[in-house]
Amino acid sequence: MGVHRQIKRNLYWNGISNNILAVCMVLAMFLCCACAPKNMVRKKTNVLFIVVDDLRPILGCYGNAIIKSPHIDALAKAGVLFESAYCQQAVCNPSRTSVLTGLRPDQSGVWNLKTHFRNLDSNVITLPQLFKSNAYAAREVGKIFHDGAEFKDPDSWSGTSFYNVTRNEPNHKYVLTQNLVPSRAKAAPTEQAEVGDDSYIDGKVASKAIDLMRELKDSSFFLAVGFRRPHLPFSAPKKYWDLYKRGDFVSELQDSLVPLGTPEIALTNSNELRGYDGIEKDRVLAREKQLELLHGYYASTSFVDAQIGKILTALKDLHLDDNTIIVLWSDHGFHLGEFGIWCKSTNFEAATRVPLIFAGPDFKKNKRVKTMTELIDIYPTLADLAGLQLPDKLKGKSLRKQLTTTIDIVGDGYALSQFIRPYESLNKGLPEAMGYSIRSKDFRYTEWRSFDDMKVLDRELYDLSLNPQESENIADSPNYTEMMRLLSTKIDAIRK
Repeated sequence: MGVHRQIKRNLYWNGISNNILAVCMVLAMFLCCACAPKNMVRKKTNVLFIVVDDLRPILGCYGNAIIKSPHIDALAKAGVLFESAYCQQAVCNPSRTSVLTGLRPDQSGVWNLKTHFRNLDSNVITLPQLFKSNAYAAREVGKIFHDGAEFKDPDSWSGTSFYNVTRNEPNHKYVLTQNLVPSRAKAAPTEQAEVGDDSYIDGKVASKAIDLMRELKDSSFFLAVGFRRPHLPFSAPKKYWDLYKRGDFVSELQDSLVPLGTPEIALTNSNELRGYDGIEKDRVLAREKQLELLHGYYASTSFVDAQIGKILTALKDLHLDDNTIIVLWSDHGFHLGEFGIWCKSTNFEAATRVPLIFAGPDFKKNKRVKTMTELIDIYPTLADLAGLQLPDKLKGKSLRKQLTTTIDIVGDGYALSQFIRPYESLNKGLPEAMGYSIRSKDFRYTEWRSFDDMKVLDRELYDLSLNPQESENIADSPNYTEMMRLLSTKIDAIRK
């Protein structure tokens, strides 16, 4: 009996001890929560959304040995670089509309520079609007949608928009008096001036973006920052021109020969460049003018790289870098003399291939993705990463697995771009013809179709594994009939 009594006594006191221990643990948890600083509560992940106008992958991180782009290169090392990213249409308004609505041009009906997507479908939910509706502060600095008052979209933003230019304002394109002619939108194609970065609009955009980050640092935000250079005119402070010598670009001069067997409909007369001072009417520009333009493009790119560096430094200084997803992209590429063409408005590699970089606290570092990727994938990717429900009819695919795992291939590895003809359709209504161009690992295949009935008018096929310069159209070769049939089927499957 004595033994049994002792066992009961031990069990009794052990039970009390265990209860006291449990109570102490609960109290400790409450005390810790009560004493924890508010900033220990993790906010929703922020998004820093950076778009650069007319930037093709001429960057150090993409293998260019001449360009000075240390800040974008560092961002690529800190995240995931997509080597084969393509826009949906190589001109500003359709491309930006596609990214920001998650719809392909044939879905949105935006193929030109005049149409606002809201005029066709007022119920579209844009990417920033989705974040805004989920309690994010959605703010805009610079060129996000197409420039001009008629392209502003107040529904997308939760506050004032800054430096969304509505007219040909000073500092937008030029600062030198001789180029500031109120009656002219185009003066010199290049400009360099002994001024500080904030004298030009992209410097102002960077400064305002930093101000907004300071304002929003204690909230969850979607901050869109849009830079206008290296869009024409190639204007930048002189110190960025001084990073290069004109002779650096002799090796960059392009073969001006039109691709063998390529139909006339595939080409453009570089209309955007025409009208600037000193630009000849000849298809092929004089050698010295080409070198000047190349110098200006590289200087403008380095100027924008420096502004991006300021923003990324501020993000870190504000201790926001460990809770912010960064995406950097360009709305389309840019011809720099290939086939005698300048600017964009084609379906060739120079116009459609773009830089695309993601970085974030949970992403892989210094990863390179080779699979074909489309800009239309940006919308579903950011929504997925933020845990937001996607609107109906959204196109594109989430790149989450490519960002957070060692996986490269997601989807079927095709990218679809398109462009209209005639070129004048950009400022009018429906095009007469549409060129649908699909890019696979080794091929670019383009069908020019009558827009009324989708009848094929002409074809292009380039074997980029053998001929990366796209210098010969092999669509007439019987050896590629089956390949063209397969790629034609892919065009229809993707574009609808």
